[in-house]
Amino acid sequence: MTITQLYYVLAVAENQNFTKAAEKCFVTQPTLSMQIQKLEDELDIQIFDRSKKPIELTDVGRKIVTQARNIVNESYRIQDIVDQQKGYIGGEFKLGIIPTVMPTLLPMFLKTFIKKHPKVKLKIEELTTEEIITRIKEGHLDAAIAATPLEDDSIKERVLYFEPFVCYIPQGHRLYTNKKIDVSDLDINDMLLLEDGHCFRDGVINLCKVFKNHSDDQFQIESGSIETLVKLSNEGLGMTLLPYLHTLDINEKEKENLHYFNEPSPAREVSIIYHKSELKIQIIETLQDVISGIIRGAIAFQDVKIISPLPKK
Repeated sequence: MTITQLYYVLAVAENQNFTKAAEKCFVTQPTLSMQIQKLEDELDIQIFDRSKKPIELTDVGRKIVTQARNIVNESYRIQDIVDQQKGYIGGEFKLGIIPTVMPTLLPMFLKTFIKKHPKVKLKIEELTTEEIITRIKEGHLDAAIAATPLEDDSIKERVLYFEPFVCYIPQGHRLYTNKKIDVSDLDINDMLLLEDGHCFRDGVINLCKVFKNHSDDQFQIESGSIETLVKLSNEGLGMTLLPYLHTLDINEKEKENLHYFNEPSPAREVSIIYHKSELKIQIIETLQDVISGIIRGAIAFQDVKIISPLPKK
């Protein structure tokens, strides 16, 4: 049994196709198939049910894949140990970022990070929290930036910053004349929300549930982007809540519609998260330092109350 064979097994399990798996592993399909067949012969079991289209794991195959993932990930630690010993910060680093953080935070730190650490090849994807958790556990992401706490024992979290919620209230809305907003003023039934799957949406719903201003009816208007919510709000279709960093980029006229909460302001905790195995920890720590240093100048709020990104049962 070799680590290479286990790596091939993981590739087939992920792609459910021998040809695609071989392409991902940069080997020929016969080479990959032969190595997997040798492993199955050695173990005297079938890892894959080849009669199914697409290919499926057998019951024992699923257990083997779980263990193979642990072994392959641990094998990467050898190179990781060497890199840390040498103080080397470089190589490919796969980073996921949730959609409500990506457009505001990425432009703030990316240029600085690349300039300081040119040997790191960042591969960045915009992903939902659910997708991020799955990919970190499967070893397809080295780290991610997401709203926390996630309450997952297999994932570690390092807080980067606390981002307050800000009300965006158009003229004519019942709360427009209020200088400050109290959480008890909110009513989910006249609020524009992000589509299901966004953790910021869950945070808003959790905030409103505190005061029971929430119905189980389907919400009338939902959108996939915060920019669209602002435009809809400008049309008088309701108020919305924005993460603080999003308010820095809106125009002067729209800033007249911003209303801040009474303290403690509801806020979300944004962290860099990674697998408990702590692979590539030197790059994770470097990212944390760069982002934390930049964000301190942008968010000066101190008295905040963290709202969970997890949907309440």
